Amino acid sequence: MPDLRSALEDAGYDDVRTLLQSGNVVVTSNTGGEKLERRLSERLLDVFGLDIPVLVRTRDELADVIEADPLSGAAENPSRYQVSFLSAELTRERVEELEDAATPPERLAVHGREVYAYHPDGIARSDLAKLLSARKLGVEVTARNWRTLTKLLQLAGG
Repeated sequence: MPDLRSALEDAGYDDVRTLLQSGNVVVTSNTGGEKLERRLSERLLDVFGLDIPVLVRTRDELADVIEADPLSGAAENPSRYQVSFLSAELTRERVEELEDAATPPERLAVHGREVYAYHPDGIARSDLAKLLSARKLGVEVTARNWRTLTKLLQLAGG
């Protein structure tokens, strides 16, 4: 993570902070959205030779994701409560496929470009978890558990 911080600082980003060894980065930038995603992805390729898609959410967007918490109360274990961040909203057909795969005790809620999923028995054998990949969803996706999300918001000044 120190190399990642340095690479982004050298590219002109301010207040670069990382969370553990997770690949989560908080930066201050006047650029946002897809343009920032593209620039960060290009930087990873230039410096590390890694062709990795980058998904960006502003501090306020992250706060909104946490505040929305559609599974509040149902997700008792924050390490098994994941939010998948998507590069684009899903089609209605794809949402229905996810809803069909969410068999109790799992829970699912789709809001815009986020999929909230609670896997109380873990993700290893979850049919729903297997569908929450870029290959299956047809959009870029990265997932973080609830504990990580709250830490990221704190790191971003929330």
